[in-house]
Amino acid sequence: MKKFISGMMAVCLLALNAIPAMAASIADVSQNYWAAKEIISVVNDDIMTLSANRFNPEGNMTRVEFVNALLKVLSNDNLNVSISNKFSDVTKANPNYDNILRSQQLGLVYGYPDGTFQPNRTVLRSEAQSVISHITKDMVADKAILNQFKDASAIPAWATNVYAKTINYGIYVNYPDSRELRPNDNLSRAEAAVLLAKLRAKLDLVKSQYIGATTVEHLDVTKKAPTNEVRVNNVQSVIAEGNVLVVSFEDKFKSEEHQPGDIVTFVAEEDICTVEGTLVIPAGTKFVAQINEIQKEKWFNKNARVYPQLCKIVLPDGRQMAFNAKPFTKDYSLKEGPWMTAGKLLAYTAGGAAVGTGAGVGFAFIPDPQKIGTGIAIGAPVGAAVGLITGLVTPGLKYHAKAGEDIYVILLDDAAVAK
Repeated sequence: MKKFISGMMAVCLLALNAIPAMAASIADVSQNYWAAKEIISVVNDDIMTLSANRFNPEGNMTRVEFVNALLKVLSNDNLNVSISNKFSDVTKANPNYDNILRSQQLGLVYGYPDGTFQPNRTVLRSEAQSVISHITKDMVADKAILNQFKDASAIPAWATNVYAKTINYGIYVNYPDSRELRPNDNLSRAEAAVLLAKLRAKLDLVKSQYIGATTVEHLDVTKKAPTNEVRVNNVQSVIAEGNVLVVSFEDKFKSEEHQPGDIVTFVAEEDICTVEGTLVIPAGTKFVAQINEIQKEKWFNKNARVYPQLCKIVLPDGRQMAFNAKPFTKDYSLKEGPWMTAGKLLAYTAGGAAVGTGAGVGFAFIPDPQKIGTGIAIGAPVGAAVGLITGLVTPGLKYHAKAGEDIYVILLDDAAVAK
């Protein structure tokens, strides 16, 4: 009975934990509101604020509100201001004075040609997309992606590339009709929360010059790694290309049971931290890999080779991020090591010796039982030699790994892990 009660209490606690903690304290955002998850996220992280416990989700987002939130997402809300104020409508009496100058200094939201900033002017949806496009990494986006939207013709000419890029990156809003972008509508606070939450989840796509102050820390996995640097700020940790990490097979693996294109999952069994103590990748993170090629074992003792490529990580909270790595070997393959090969040859040698010994005893015993020792002396080394030669010319070993077995992988690109 006690076990049953304990189990029910645990289930109840889990159910309570599954309900967003801030939902009950936001008077005008119900738990089933379309953007509740994102609103709760930006409020909890102090990216957007409440007023008298109200979020005003349908209210318009002003330029200065967007600036304030964007600076927090990028960890630049404490950036030292090094430019002078050129806006005629912004004075030091404005509580957002520093943030407006920070935005101008970084090149986030610019002022107008007449020398004003107009902080309380409403942001259009297309203007918000333009800012996101501006600060994210360059790409050549196919504008044909816009054809899926009923109101694609309503996108201003200057914003077609903007929308093509941000839609390809998945940082846009298309609510309530998923086939409408409504580019010329005002951006609501709820819509802004969705955009900012999506941007924060994809900070690896943001150009480095827009991310806040960074320190260089180090991993200590192996001295053979080409680099051990990790660039850390309040938003993310960027593991530099050339770092080596240890990951473990999530399940047992047999090369003969797989083929190119199969997905294999590895896991971080322990927290991956820098020498300086920063948590970079938490324990339980999964590393998803695709098998590019499998070379079967060949004659003359050539072992099978498996060529996996890690393509993304899935953090314990479900967030996914790009991750490009391969096994840390000369040809980026996994194969049985020299000890396993030596074990195979030893087994063939021992088996050959046993057979040779038996044959030597038999051949010696039949004509002369007194010469058993001579038969052993001749048969054992001959059999061992035959066994060794057989082991050398037979096909090599298949590649097998146990669940939890570690491998080293090397990063082929920088990997950004959001905090």
